[in-house]
Amino acid sequence: MKELIAVLCLVLATSPIAFAQEKAGDGAENAVKAEKRVKTRKPPTEKQLAHQQRMRDCSRKAADQKLKGNDRKQFMKICLKG
Repeated sequence: MKELIAVLCLVLATSPIAFAQEKAGDGAENAVKAEKRVKTRKPPTEKQLAHQQRMRDCSRKAADQKLKGNDRKQFMKICLKG
């Protein structure tokens, strides 16, 4: 009876290790996929770069005016259009 309990304890103690090893492989696969996405990413276009710069400038202006919430949202909307 003691041997049976010992074997059961051993099986229960080692089963999470088997599952952990299985999931570690999934993480490695995800890392490889993420690396491929980064390598295949195209550089931003001139239009995208200009928009990013406009976003930065408008955000700084909103921060200087200490706008928050809906006021900031409205300001950003107007600033980005103009």
